[in-house]
Amino acid sequence: MTAGSTTAPHRGIQLGLRANLAQFSLLVAVNALVGGMLGQERTVLPLLARDAFHLSAYTAALTYIVAFGATKAITNFFAGTLSDRYGRKPVLVAGWLVALPVPALLIWGPSWGWIVLANVLLGANQGLTWSTTVIMKIDLVGPERRGLAMGLNEASGYVALAATAMATGAMAAHWGLRPAPFLLGAAYAALALGLSAVAVHETREYARAEAALHPALKDPDHHGELTTRQVAWITSFRDKALSSASQAGLVNNLNDALAWGIFPLLFAAHGLSVARIGVLAALYPAVWGFGQLFTGWWSDRIGRKHLITAGMLLQALALALVAVGTTFPVWAGAQILLGAGTALVYPTLLAAVGDVAHPAWRARSVGVYRLWRDGGFAVGALLAGALADAYGPTTAIWAVAALTAASGLLVAARMYETHTRA
Repeated sequence: MTAGSTTAPHRGIQLGLRANLAQFSLLVAVNALVGGMLGQERTVLPLLARDAFHLSAYTAALTYIVAFGATKAITNFFAGTLSDRYGRKPVLVAGWLVALPVPALLIWGPSWGWIVLANVLLGANQGLTWSTTVIMKIDLVGPERRGLAMGLNEASGYVALAATAMATGAMAAHWGLRPAPFLLGAAYAALALGLSAVAVHETREYARAEAALHPALKDPDHHGELTTRQVAWITSFRDKALSSASQAGLVNNLNDALAWGIFPLLFAAHGLSVARIGVLAALYPAVWGFGQLFTGWWSDRIGRKHLITAGMLLQALALALVAVGTTFPVWAGAQILLGAGTALVYPTLLAAVGDVAHPAWRARSVGVYRLWRDGGFAVGALLAGALADAYGPTTAIWAVAALTAASGLLVAARMYETHTRA
């Protein structure tokens, strides 16, 4: 038996990272392409709203993030339920089929409504594919290396997002905002669809194998036979760890919506070039992505709760630094801090959900958690846009910084430690 693996009584299935390294690595590569699809918009789309479609109001310009976030949040929920019912691979392939029209709509969309439609499809793509790669990796590795697995998964997506954001910023500076930057997205979607359809294997049996090994628990909330409605209630409100993770995930992506939609416009208003805005747009997810290679593993050693609390408070500090800054070096430092804080939080929240949820309904619990988390995109875009229109972007940033700090304090007060071996 391979070190760090467990043999389950299901057709000789072995749980563990080493035992399933080939499939795990393939899923890491697929998730990098998921992140790249999002990265194609990160630098370019806020500037496209301003320069090509002449949207002056922040709220109007951020409608694409609302559309993206709302669609992704809802799709996350159904991704978990559908992957339990029909299997993980069909959901993954369906997500990539949905992605195929996105680059074309971004390149040739004649009005802002077409760009919003592209982001509805992109949200569905991200919800189906990112949720499914998370679930599949949790299926494969079992309980021992869950934090590391989530760190590798999220790192691949956000490093690719950062690299694509920087690349599209450079391409836009040389060749314009359309069509060149979005040709990368077309290549990503085609490659990922091929890999998912041909090379990725189904992993649902691994979850069933782990469920067979799972000890019977006295807690009535955590047995294997729960309805989807019960899973949603437990994840959202009843269980202190799951509900704390859900609210922290929502606030994390609320401030990410702010960074995505408001920061490029703020930097441009202070005279930064498109290329330098691209560097700042890439710096935050790059630190976030690479940092998760360490923080996911670290949470397997010291536990989840303290990393989540520290990460939320560090994000709040970084947002405050953006609000007071006026120069490229100050903003670069703030982006680094924001990326570090998010790296502490992102894989750790997913690992905590995996710790608590029973294998029989874990995919649905992940879907509910991601429903809350990615709903933060829509909430953040609406809140930040409304505040920026009424009081200016700096006020919007201060408000989100305060919410982020409050979220971290709520985790400290309410969440219990989920990784008991730590």
